[in-house]
Amino acid sequence: MDSFPDSTAAKAVPPAPNALAARRVYLIRHGETEWSLSGKHTSRTDLPLTAEGERRAELLGPVFRQHPFALVLTSPMRRAVRTCELAGLLSRAECLGELREWDYGDYEGRTTADIHLTHPAWNLFHDGAPHGETAEDVAARTRRVIDRILAARGDVAVFGHGHALRVLAAVWLELAPEDAERFALETGTVSVLGFERETRVIRMWNGRT
Repeated sequence: MDSFPDSTAAKAVPPAPNALAARRVYLIRHGETEWSLSGKHTSRTDLPLTAEGERRAELLGPVFRQHPFALVLTSPMRRAVRTCELAGLLSRAECLGELREWDYGDYEGRTTADIHLTHPAWNLFHDGAPHGETAEDVAARTRRVIDRILAARGDVAVFGHGHALRVLAAVWLELAPEDAERFALETGTVSVLGFERETRVIRMWNGRT
């Protein structure tokens, strides 16, 4: 981990309009962990991948290993770093603290069903987490990641977490961060953001190799 210092956001320098359409941003959610399998909210708890999580992450290698990415970014959590490694991109990756998962505060390690026993109307995207983050807190972080993406002169790979990547996608589309609740994202999946002319779009979502 020590070889991946956190980076500060670079000022975005938009490329020429005709370069936008060809750009792709690959969002890779880390592979399965024991807590993602059981539905527990996992942020700062640094869990390893399950055997199935490792197997599925290895399938990314033939897809990504030789791709000429201009920039590869990963969350510092080992489930994301390991997924990046199995995809064959760790030697080219830069670690960003801004890509950490939503901080669930008091709800870390709890399932939504468990939380609803005492707070039946609770919704992470609209209510945030007690002693944790709100949707806007996460959006503020992802805006700095998007600045880095826009400053890159080519395709970008981003290895991260379910809720934070969903917020990143909403911010990319210039939606409210709360709208990320509509973007279901499974472990070990690849999603692609990009442009149609100068408009930011989703080109693929929640795909598996």
